[in-house]
Amino acid sequence: MINISETANEKIKEMLEAEESPELFLRIGVKEGGCSGFSYGMGFDDELNDTDKTMEFSGLKVVVDGDSVKYLNGLEIDYKESAMGGGFTINNPNASATCGCGSSFRTATDAGKPAEAGEC
Repeated sequence: MINISETANEKIKEMLEAEESPELFLRIGVKEGGCSGFSYGMGFDDELNDTDKTMEFSGLKVVVDGDSVKYLNGLEIDYKESAMGGGFTINNPNASATCGCGSSFRTATDAGKPAEAGEC
């Protein structure tokens, strides 16, 4: 369903270890908003819901809520270092349009609900 690069996997595991809470996992989701209609959400969580889909990548537990699955099929997450620091990158083959900030998208079949102008 999704792919997390080895570099991103290691960075996420490093961040999880810093939290010192062994029950935490990575939650990935989509919500309406952002410049283009949908925005990504990534964060740590320790509670599962009935509709969640759970995956494991080299020892990293990843959970996607059931409503977001259709928007994230084929998603690729990577981590890149640059002279200005590092950050996660997202490549979503389902996105038909994205905004300049890279954290908002829409699909060919669903435009979502874009946020007010200036909110990315």
